[in-house]
Parts: sequence; structure tokens; C-alpha cells
Amino acid sequence: MAAPALACVIGLVSTAGPANAQSERVQVVSAILADRPIDGATVSLQRVDRPSLVATTDGQGRATLDPVLARDPQSRLVIAKPGYAELIVQCPCDVPAYALSPVMHNLDGMRVVLNWGDTPADLDAHLSYPGNHVYFERKSGRDASLDLDHSGQRGPETITVQRRHPGQTYTFAVHDFGHRDQADSRALARSQAQVFVYIGESLVRSYRVPQGQTGNLWTVFRVDGEGRFDDLNAISTVALGAERIGDEIARIGGRGGDEPVGSEAGDAAVATNLRGEAAYRSGDLRGAVALYQQAIELDPAHALSYSNLGLAYVKLGRAAEAIWASRKAIALAKGAGAATIRAGAYYNIGKLYEEDGQYERAMSNYLAAKREKPDKTYDQALERVSGY
Repeated sequence: MAAPALACVIGLVSTAGPANAQSERVQVVSAILADRPIDGATVSLQRVDRPSLVATTDGQGRATLDPVLARDPQSRLVIAKPGYAELIVQCPCDVPAYALSPVMHNLDGMRVVLNWGDTPADLDAHLSYPGNHVYFERKSGRDASLDLDHSGQRGPETITVQRRHPGQTYTFAVHDFGHRDQADSRALARSQAQVFVYIGESLVRSYRVPQGQTGNLWTVFRVDGEGRFDDLNAISTVALGAERIGDEIARIGGRGGDEPVGSEAGDAAVATNLRGEAAYRSGDLRGAVALYQQAIELDPAHALSYSNLGLAYVKLGRAAEAIWASRKAIALAKGAGAATIRAGAYYNIGKLYEEDGQYERAMSNYLAAKREKPDKTYDQALERVSGY
């Protein structure tokens, strides 16, 4: 994917840092079409205490980043283009190419994109679910496919699940194929690997490979039978052929929930969520989404923020993302208000399936809402869908 010598690159100009600092070049490519650069994408580096630096990718999908901000952990790289899910990366932004995912329209679809740095040469994406193992030797499974497989390059490798099936668990992992026989290798931990998970038109999860660990298998996440994410994010050592990785990752246990945060972060999450609720009431839905996401970053176990995020997504017409957020709220809800949160989330999921014509799935969620907290609204919904 080398750019021609005379390729025009639009740089992000900055007064920060030394004048002779080497610029950081980035390329934006398609997540599903091999070697397809994306031109006209907006690339911006953002940090809260200074103006954003913005550029547009050229015909080779390239832009130049300010080297100081690109390496600053307080900066974010945001890449956007109509028709694609917005990509948000917490810096340091040290991967030469980033892949944009076209918007997905199935309520239960999911796309997973893997990128990595210059070394090691060959990382492989693996998706395991009952009766299926999607990877480079078996590129298709039930309603899932390996869209891109880049051996000997820096990615992307992309697996798309056109439709997740209820009751089935999906586990995604990255295997360092080049060091499959070297138990003491740290190449995977040093690979700069990143994984991005898209639902609908949104990036819903992102992961960086854990640093300083020995091993050749990074088990990244699992989606359970009800569509709820479990962030595994662990490196282990295996001495297996690629064909056996699917069985291996299917056996790996979950972490058992999100890590608790300190009281200061918890209080900040509550305050940020309240600001999100105020934005929602004022009609600023995008602002509300951003604030709910900030609250979740502060406290990944804050169920009410996920529940509110689901409501905001409903209002924005982003049904797939609303279902994802509502499921996470159900998984995290606890304490005195847990039943109310779960009931509301189940009802919202049911309504979205009903609107999509999936009446059986709508009914199962309405029933779950009623079990949590009986309400005439749920009875009316059940009566409505029972006629189909």
C-alpha cells in the first residue's frame, strides 16, 4: 500500500514541539476492502485544553499528524466520514494505518477490526462460537466472515458478524502466529496491536494489547448469549496450531465483571451522568451521548449511564447501539434501583425488536421486563406483539 512519490498530504499544523520534530503520517483505509484507501475523511487530533487540529485525507487516504499531540496520552485521534462509523483512538496514536468500518444495519451485527505496528509481521484474528471458528484457514462461519486477512503486514484484519444468534457466546482473540512455538516471546505485547469493535454506526469498544507480558495469544473479549460484552483482555501462552485456537479461547473463563473504581472516579461518573441527563432533557442528544460515554470511561460499571446511553441512542435512531448499551445496563445493574434499570432496558430492547419486525425477540424482552418489575406498559406491549 505504498503511496506514490508525489502524493499530496494535508498536514495538521501545530505550534507545539520543536520545529524539526518528525511528523507522524497516518493512512485511513477500508475495514472490509483490501488495500482500499479512504479519501476525504476528516482526521483530527483533540485535547481538552487546546484547539483541535484537523485535516482531510488525500487520494491515498493519508494525512500528517502533529508529532507532539499524536504521542500525548491525553490526546484523541478522531477519524470520520459519512457512511462510516466514527473512529476514536486514545493516543499515543502509533499505528501507521487505521481502518474505517462502513455503517452496519443489522440490529445484531458486529464488526471487529485488528491493527498492529511494524512487528511482529503476522498476527491473526480468531472468532470462536458454537460449531464455528473463523480465521485465516476458515474464512466463513454461520453468519460471520473474515473480510480481510493481511499476512506479513500491519493489518487491518477484519471479522464481520452479520448476525449474532441468541444464546450463543462469541469469543475474539489475536494469535501471534509467527511466535506460535516460542513460549517466552514478548512480541505480541510489543506489537502495538489494537482492536476496535463496531455496532451499527458506532465504535462501542476498543482495546490495546496488554504491555509487558509474555505469551502469544491475546484473548480480547467475549459476547455472551444475551449480547453482553465481557472484557477479557489477557495474554496467555499456547503451543497450538491455528486450527485449535478456537477451542482454546472458547474454554477461557471470564473476569467476572468490571473492576471497581475509587470513590473519586465514582463520584465524577455520577456527576457526569447528571450533566448528560440535563443535556438529554434540553434536546442535545449528541452532547448527552458524549457525556454518558465520559461517565462510563470514569466508571465502566456505572449501569445508569449505560441505561441512559441506550435511551439517547433510541432518540438518535441508532437502534443497534441502543440494544448494546441496554444489555450492558442489565448486566451491571445492582442495588436498590437494579430492577427498575433492568426492566426499562429490557423494554427498550423489546421495542426496538418490535419496530424491526422481530416479534419473537420483542416478546422475550417484554416478558423479561415484566419479570423484573410488573407494569401495565409491559402488559400492553405483550398484548400488542402477541397478535403477530
